[in-house]
Amino acid sequence: MEFTEAELNQILNSGQSPIWLNNADLSGADLSETNLAKARLLRANLSQVNLAGADLSGADLTYANLSGANLSQANLKMAGLSGADLRDADLSGADLAEADLSRVLMIGANLHGADLRRVNLSESNLNGADLSGANLSETNLSEASLEGANLSQTNFSQALMREADLTGTNLDEAILDDANTEFAILPDGSIDN
Repeated sequence: MEFTEAELNQILNSGQSPIWLNNADLSGADLSETNLAKARLLRANLSQVNLAGADLSGADLTYANLSGANLSQANLKMAGLSGADLRDADLSGADLAEADLSRVLMIGANLHGADLRRVNLSESNLNGADLSGANLSETNLSEASLEGANLSQTNFSQALMREADLTGTNLDEAILDDANTEFAILPDGSIDN
């Protein structure tokens, strides 16, 4: 379902809460600083959308296409993004605490300095992503693929990294206190038993 700019503005300013935009095509729209808390955006096309500084806390973005989207400094706390496409998305400085990011595609995504505490990233693909300086304490990364990712100065305290693939990652100054890396493939290709 496609919307004109006027139709979209009418929906956003209607006072309706939550906003329902399931299966909507909003590709390329400027939604920066917009309040979309608890919005329903299931399977929405949000590719190349500007959501910088937007409030998407508690939003349902399951299976949404957010490839190339700008989500820098956005609030995605407790959002549902399971199965979403976030390839090459900019999530730098975003708050994703306690969000569901299971089985997401985040190849080449920028998560520099993002808050990913207690996030579910199980079975996700973060190959080539930049997670430098991000906080992933108590995060579930079991069976996630992080091949070639920049993990320098990333906090993995108490993270579950069981069977994660860390081949070729940069772990310079990363914090791994009490992280569970059982059967993970380490940067040098060895397996942690």
